[in-house]
Amino acid sequence: MNLVKGTTFTFLIGLGIAGNIIVLVNYIYLFRGIEKKPIHLILIHLAFTNILMLFTKGTPRTIASSGLQNLLGDVGCKVVVYLESVACGLSISTTSLLTVVQAITISPRASRWRRLQPRSAWNILPLLVFFWILNALISMNLPFYIKNSNNMNTSEFSKSDNYCYFQPDNWIIRWIFIALMVLRDAVLQGVMGWASGYMVFLLHKHHQHVLYLQTSKLLYRTPPEMKAAQSVLLLMLCFLFFYCTDCFISLRSFLSLLKNSISVSAQEFLTLGYAILSPFVLIHRDGHLAECCHAQ
Repeated sequence: MNLVKGTTFTFLIGLGIAGNIIVLVNYIYLFRGIEKKPIHLILIHLAFTNILMLFTKGTPRTIASSGLQNLLGDVGCKVVVYLESVACGLSISTTSLLTVVQAITISPRASRWRRLQPRSAWNILPLLVFFWILNALISMNLPFYIKNSNNMNTSEFSKSDNYCYFQPDNWIIRWIFIALMVLRDAVLQGVMGWASGYMVFLLHKHHQHVLYLQTSKLLYRTPPEMKAAQSVLLLMLCFLFFYCTDCFISLRSFLSLLKNSISVSAQEFLTLGYAILSPFVLIHRDGHLAECCHAQ
């Protein structure tokens, strides 16, 4: 069973990494153009974050599921789990930034929000650096409490598929950092929700305008910015589905105090689902996003 599970996770991780590499190379090529677009840099960062998350989240789970031992020591576990936490924070941060930038891009020219539109990719770079610093600080406590299962007594942990274990000595510090993570996620999801609602409103107005032109028998071509907004909304819905479902299953497992193999496997897939699926959403909608980048 462990071999089948390990093989499945390895295949999914490889599939996700391949998809993200395609997206990464594609937008790096576009970013090399004369006029560098902010959305290019955001999508490059998102693809890189997904690759980092797949490596760091997938490696310990694949090792544990495959029954391999002594492959990671304490130092390896500390590094992998720390980067995993940072990558998770960067994923929601980058997706939120992508949603906001796209909402500002399609806002009316007379709108006050349009004044916030970044003029170049270099205006986005300080925000990405800030996200790295923020998430690195929020996760800075993890390396002190992570241990490899081979360096622990069997009485110290319950039997499971985990390979690296979190053993906090100070529960107060643990809850402080958990509160910071929850606050970060709540703020970013709130911003993402506002930007998504604003985009839905603008897309609805655009749809009504298209219907009016069609009844007037006038030819009209949908702007690439509107098509790109639909792609970003689809990406955001994909993120929210995996994030909310993962939170629900985690809360249910925590309250029931029982962990069956099906719920654990489902939760492990959900933590990787967005990083695996999002590049293929971008690849499927790539024509719209690339067209928008060239047209701006």
